[in-house]
Amino acid sequence: MLDRLSSLPSAAALGELSGGRLAKEPMSAAEAGRAVRDELRPDVDPQLNMATFITTWMEPEADALMAEYANRNTVDGVKPLRTAELSRRCIAALADLWHAPDADAAPGVATGGSSEACMLAGLAMLMQWRARRGTRGARPNLVMGTAVHVCWTKFCAYWDVEARKVPLEGDRFVIDPQAAADLCDENTIGVVTVLGTTFDGAYEPVREVCEALDVREERDGIAVPVHVDAASGGMVAPFLEPQLLWDFRLPRVMSINTSGHKYGLVYPGLGWLVWRDAAAVPAALGFEVDYTGGAMASQTLTFTQPAAQIAVQYYQFLRLGQEGYREIMQHCRALAGLLADGIDELDGLRAVTRGTQLPVVAFTTRDDAPFTVAEVTDQLSRRGWLVPAYTLPPNRTDLTVARLVIRRDFSPALARRLTADLADAVTALRGGRPGR
Repeated sequence: MLDRLSSLPSAAALGELSGGRLAKEPMSAAEAGRAVRDELRPDVDPQLNMATFITTWMEPEADALMAEYANRNTVDGVKPLRTAELSRRCIAALADLWHAPDADAAPGVATGGSSEACMLAGLAMLMQWRARRGTRGARPNLVMGTAVHVCWTKFCAYWDVEARKVPLEGDRFVIDPQAAADLCDENTIGVVTVLGTTFDGAYEPVREVCEALDVREERDGIAVPVHVDAASGGMVAPFLEPQLLWDFRLPRVMSINTSGHKYGLVYPGLGWLVWRDAAAVPAALGFEVDYTGGAMASQTLTFTQPAAQIAVQYYQFLRLGQEGYREIMQHCRALAGLLADGIDELDGLRAVTRGTQLPVVAFTTRDDAPFTVAEVTDQLSRRGWLVPAYTLPPNRTDLTVARLVIRRDFSPALARRLTADLADAVTALRGGRPGR
């Protein structure tokens, strides 16, 4: 059979599958591998993809671990695999980094990404609200800014929760604390804050939101928990702004999530969710199983989960430590600042954010520019870059920006190249001639 597999022609099988049908006969391993690589050959080099927050480079040792454990499942043979123990240590490390009252006892879970982690955090708040409200038929609501990730809108749609969103206003692109507190009532399951929005990389004012909710509780008796969606900032702020109050040092913060596959520096998909303490986790959210080779608790929406990402996160924590993460985040932020300075020097462009929080630069065109920011990003695409351009949420749909996400594998040489290509793009657009 193996000899037969290695000698089969590929055209028929490839033709049938490209039309959405399985071929009757197999294809050789070499030809199947080549066909997949050809289909997935990137239009943009991952290093030139300025749109994604996802990790696009790891050290060879981390790559090797990823390959070595790719066939392992975290819930199969729990004891011999010890993945559960590595996950527990990572959760304790994050809980300590985020100042949980008792880091070793803080509940947490590894997920397929921050979207799943947010769903679980939302479910925990919803279940806690139901326990407080009893069986009365009021509809729950969740308060958030309009700069939240789409997963929060999905959560509200999937579980029939009213999404109460605080719109942007003027040059404020984050949630307004007082407006958020005013939207809360006895049916509010929680307030979501974002540490590093995907629109421009800004940190929302978590401390100020908690303070506004403290005043609201003292005045009206309405107690509302806060979740911090720190998908990106949770692995940046602790190293660059250790004094910033956004985490479990604020008593109202009940849960925090982050993406291991963003600034946690692991390939996708890996997310983490940590709760303040056991009291923040409804018992109904967890399930005990013992049919996978060892007893274990499951709090995830999915069941099967790759072990490789957890192993590599543990590697990164061992390899880098706090000082290693700090150096990498400083490197990213410094390059973001250089790009923002270069953008401001170009005729017709201006930086909206400068990477002073997340290492993200959002930029747009000046009022007198004879071209749009979308035309600039189109010019960049002709030079090999992927840079997204999008309109901000309500009430700033009048503003379109482009966003540059700086990751670990972005170098000073690439920063110079991108600045030069931006200058060429502006020159081409001002001259009315197509880019090269």
